[in-house]
Amino acid sequence: MMPMPGDSPEDSSANEHSQSVADIVPDPAKTAELGPQVLAALKTIYDPEIPVDITELGLIYEVLIDAAARVGVRMTLTAPACPAAQSLPVEAREKVAMVPGVSEARIEVVWEPPWTMDRMSATAKLQLGLL
Repeated sequence: MMPMPGDSPEDSSANEHSQSVADIVPDPAKTAELGPQVLAALKTIYDPEIPVDITELGLIYEVLIDAAARVGVRMTLTAPACPAAQSLPVEAREKVAMVPGVSEARIEVVWEPPWTMDRMSATAKLQLGLL
């Protein structure tokens, strides 16, 4: 995504490493084959400020896998000014690309719907003492 005129630096920082996943049409067979491994790879990524992985935090909005084994991940960050805005999307792309069988990994950082603590799993809330 290209920053739009008027975007603040915080808004554009994560988008520097963002790639559109719009042309990835999900394939049920490839999703069944690679989906669990892709999610397992994403579960190894932790927000540096919060000791919880990005899937439990609710930062992963969508994982798309097409017949050519291209993987698209739509994710968000806890806030546009998140200190990890540069590192989390890059780490996600690198880890997804390392999953055996994946031909391409794309990460798209989105801001809609906005992330809220309600997106966190019960496990994450328990780990953070919110339950």
